Amino acid sequence: MKAAAHRLRKPHCFLVYALAPEGVSASVANDVFNDYIADPSLPVPLFHDHFIGTGGGVAIFYVESAAEQAALSASPHLAGWDLYIHPLIYSDSPAGFDEQIAFTLRTYRGLSWDRLQRFDPAASGSQEPGASSPDG
Repeated sequence: MKAAAHRLRKPHCFLVYALAPEGVSASVANDVFNDYIADPSLPVPLFHDHFIGTGGGVAIFYVESAAEQAALSASPHLAGWDLYIHPLIYSDSPAGFDEQIAFTLRTYRGLSWDRLQRFDPAASGSQEPGASSPDG
């Protein structure tokens, strides 16, 4: 486990990058990672997803205290996993995480987060979110 040495001074979102041990199937890894995310003793999870082709996943948690920060790495669910845990600079709240998504899309791709939240690739026939103008 490689947790950031940063001590929490105020609430922030933390990224957790978790890799299952060798030999653990993707299916089992997904179940274990879901148990980790669902654990009510951990901070509030804002986002999570699983990796394709390898056991593991990534999650964003809203951490409000040093005890919650410590709980991320102390959870027995991911014992034996490689964990990388880091605080995020601009995502200092759930709203800040959401705004960082909007800022990144707007600034680096000229896309609207509101529009992408309504994007349906099946309905549009496109897998490319930036294929049409952001304001439609």
